[in-house]
Order: sequence, then structure tokens, then C-alpha cells
Amino acid sequence: MSTLIELQLLLKWMALFVLFGLLILSPRTSASCRDARSSREDAERFRVEQAAAFRPKRPPHIIFILTDDQGFNDIGYHSRDIRSPTLDKLASEGVLLENYYVQPLCTPSRSQLITGRYQIHTGLQHSIIRPRQPSCLPRDVVTLPQRLQEAGYSTHMVGKWHLGFYRKDCLPTRRGFHTYFGSLTGSVDYYTYGSCDGKSLCGFDLHEGESVAWGKGGKYSTHLYTQRVRKILATHDSTSQPLFIFLSLQAVHTPLKPPKEYIYPYRRMGNVPRRKYAAMVSIVDEAVRNITYALRKYGFYRNSVVIFSTDNGAQPLTGGSNWPLRGCKGTYWEGGIRGVGFVHSPLIRHRRRVSRALIHITDWYPTLIGLAGGNVSQHQGLDGFDVWPTISEGKESPRLEILHNIDPLHRRSWGSLKDGYGLWDTTVQAAIRVGDWKLLTGDPGHGDWVPPQVLTNFPSSWWHLERQIEKKRKSVWLFNVTGDPCERHDLAANRPDVVKELLARLALYNRTAIPVRYPPDDARANPSLNGGAWRPWVSEDEEEENWDGIYYKRGKNRKRKKCRLCKLQSFFKKLNLKIMSKQIQDSSAIGHHV
Repeated sequence: MSTLIELQLLLKWMALFVLFGLLILSPRTSASCRDARSSREDAERFRVEQAAAFRPKRPPHIIFILTDDQGFNDIGYHSRDIRSPTLDKLASEGVLLENYYVQPLCTPSRSQLITGRYQIHTGLQHSIIRPRQPSCLPRDVVTLPQRLQEAGYSTHMVGKWHLGFYRKDCLPTRRGFHTYFGSLTGSVDYYTYGSCDGKSLCGFDLHEGESVAWGKGGKYSTHLYTQRVRKILATHDSTSQPLFIFLSLQAVHTPLKPPKEYIYPYRRMGNVPRRKYAAMVSIVDEAVRNITYALRKYGFYRNSVVIFSTDNGAQPLTGGSNWPLRGCKGTYWEGGIRGVGFVHSPLIRHRRRVSRALIHITDWYPTLIGLAGGNVSQHQGLDGFDVWPTISEGKESPRLEILHNIDPLHRRSWGSLKDGYGLWDTTVQAAIRVGDWKLLTGDPGHGDWVPPQVLTNFPSSWWHLERQIEKKRKSVWLFNVTGDPCERHDLAANRPDVVKELLARLALYNRTAIPVRYPPDDARANPSLNGGAWRPWVSEDEEEENWDGIYYKRGKNRKRKKCRLCKLQSFFKKLNLKIMSKQIQDSSAIGHHV
């Protein structure tokens, strides 16, 4: 009897043990989604913790130097034509970024740097912000300098803003910078600081904080801005507070007006625009030398990170060169978006190397926040990744793909949803890279390979020297840019499977896009109505006008007479935009369904 009781008790214990094991090990279907989400969060947490392990012990001083329109072939370590010994030395002693991407134009690159978000997530998908447009960086987006201020940094910007200024809330000092000295528009004269929108509307554009800096012009801008950076370094205590300086140089953007003494070393260079352009690069090199000297002199260098980057590719007909890459500024070919860049810092663990890890300009936002001691996760709407372990330790880049852009307002007259396999309307200008593959649709821009311009009078007809004349109108291109960085071999017809995958990715991204913000000019922006200067013209108490989805095509500056049909025309323009947006959304839905 006792043996039977003992056996029954043993069976009960075994049953309880098995039940307990099942409770622990068995899959719970009701919580499968939560488990999947938890595993993704764990992976993200691990990645963040891994990045934190490679960060410096103290928040470093960060100097970010952004040049304007400097091409892939416009630096000494890529070209024998250019003399840039300081930049070459800093790059060779740090980490040279040879798989680094920016955007093809000024405003898009700056917006993505300062927000860590793709253009489709800020409404700045189309073109640039013009001086008279009532538009600016979305004011509800927390910027990089604002996050650095939260981390205890002293933040300063010197140079070109080009992110809108129609309201005071759009100015750099309202977007996270303690001080600002520079120009608000996209292009100014290097000495007079005059800026024109069209031929007739011109005004002064040099600002100190939120005031016009009358009387401070007359000095070449690269020299003036370098002088200001050195002053900031001289007056800041390097041991009391970490420092962030964003030096956004106007150089080497047109007009080509370098001081004559810098042109002399290039006197044997036959092509005059190239000669002047090269001189401007040399001035940038000198500026960086003076800044790095100041970093050492005032005790910043040992705990500093210096980042050098261009904002987009060069324009060959004004002296720049992207050779041997295809395309130029304003295009989505490699020549327009593959950037010159490097990181120099004593804090890098594995220095003196070339990195071919995939990095995009949006990655600086989370990377610098991480260096500052902040915690940035992908759940905050960022498109960038913390790439400091990649830069410092040579770890694999967390970035696997880049959405170069989707611009629904830039559409080609040929292409169709059918050409996009029912997944994407190929009339829409778009570009994406996933792994080794890069896909372009719509109109990517002039796809030329322009050799360095070394002849005395470079004929404009040579612009077409290596242009491929397509026998058939195309709206889809596919390249393996790892094996074919010059984009000479279109594989779209050979690999429809890859084309379909990347079109589906475009459609997926497009579902997250916000409406394009590209409003018409506002006549009140005219400098003659604002004391002769470009400055905010909308009062702070004026109600914000909703320009989302409203756009226009720029033409000649002319007055338009009021008419009874204006409202009707505006109605049909809005209706047309809605129809276009619906077509793209429908194609996105189809792609998501497939």
C-alpha cells in the first residue's frame, strides 16, 4: 500500500515537473508578436550597448567641417591636380571614408545632417529652399545641436545655413546653436556678401546671431569664417564644457573668386575655371590647417573629433570634377552623391586606414549624439545609425541600405507603373541603394562622365564627350556599384528579380513619406522691403499658412495680374497633386501587397 502511495506521489511530482517545463518552453501563440518585438528591441539594445562600449570616456569636442560643391576628384588624395596637404595628412592619420554618401544638393544634405532623417520624412524632397520661399526645416523636429545642448555642449555655427529663414523661429539660433555667424541663403559673393534670387532681387546676407552684420564684409568668406572659429576656440575653456562647432563653408561653390596669390601655384593649369577652383580648395586646406593648429594650441585636440565632408558632388563646367564617377551636382548618379569625407581624432582606436563601410550623412546625427553620451534609438524616427564602432574599431556598418530620395514632383514624361512591374511608377524620380545594388527611376539627371578639364578653353560641347546616347527611352536603371562604381553597366534587363525587390523597397519607403513642402515665392521677402538685407519677413505672431502639398514651377521673375480664374486654377493644381499622390500611394499599396 505504501509503495502504491509513493508511486502516486512520484507520478504527481513528475506531472507537475512536466507542466512547469511546458509553461517555460512551449511557444505562446498569443504573445508571438510581442516576443518578436522583444527580440528586435533586444537586438537594438545590444547594438546600442555595443556602440556605447566604443565611445570615449569624456564627451569629446566635435568640429564638423562641411564644404560646398566639392567633387570626388577635388582633393589631393584623389587627384594630382589639387594641392591639399593638410586634408591629405589628416585623412591618412584618421579614417578615410570611401563608401560615404551625401545628397545631390545643398539643402537636402544639410537637412539630413541636422535631423538624421531622410528628405521624405521632413517634406524637403524637392529641390532646395529658395530665398523667397516661406519654408524652412520643420520646426517640430529636434535638431542635432539641440540634442547636443541637452547633453551639455556649447554649440556654435559658422557659415552657410540654407535651411530657410522666413520666420525667426527658423534661424540657427532658434534651432540649437548658441551663436551663429554666416549667410542664410544658398549663395553669396565671397567679399561683398551680396546674394541674388534671379537677376533683379539682391540683398546683403551676412548675419551675427539674429541681426544683420553690417560692416563686417569685405574679407574673403573662408578667411572670415576661419577667423571666427579660431576666436571661439580661443575664448572657450576646453576643460569646463564640451564644444560643438559646425563650420559650413561657402567654398568651393561659385562664384570663383579666390585671392590672386592662391591662383599663382596653379598658373600652369590651362583651364581657367579649374585653376580658380583648385585655388579655392587650397584656401579650404589652409583654413583646416589653421583650425587644427588652434585645437592644439588651446588644449582641445587630445579630446576632439574632426569630421570633414562635402555636401554634394561638383559642377564640372565651373571647375569641379567628379571623375571617374558618373554625373554631377544635382544628379543621383554616383558623381552627385558619393562624397569626399574623413574622420580625424586621437580617440579613434584603429587609425590610419581606409573604410569602405557604407555610411550616409544621416548617420552623423546618432553617431555624434552617442559620442556626447546620449542614447538614440531607431524608435525616435531617425533614419541614421550610430557608426562610431565602424569608424573607430572597423566594425561592420549597421547600415545596409540608403534611400537617396523619392521626389514625386520631379516626374519624367515617359515611364509607367507597367515599367515598374506594377510595383512603382517609374516616371517618379527616385534612387535607392541596397547592399551592392543601386536602382534609379524617372530622371536621375545628366548621366555624363566628364574628364578633368585641363585645356585652356574647355568647349561646352565636350560635356557630351562620354555621354551614352540611349537608343530607347529608359526610366529604370540598375547597377552593382560595388563592382561598377562608375555606373557603366546597366543590369536592369539582366536582373529583373533585383529590380523588383528594390522597387518594392521604394514603394515601402514611400508609404512613410510626408507631403512635399515647396511653396510659391512670397513677395514680402524682397530685400528692398527689409532694409536691403535677406532676413525673416514673417512676424512671429502671424498665423502659419499650410503649404503642405502646395508647389509651383519656378520661372522668370515677373508680376502676375490678379484674375477671376486664379482660384479656379489653384483648385485644379491642388486636385492634380492629389491625383498624382493617389497614383503613387496606389502603386505603393500594390507593392506592399505583392
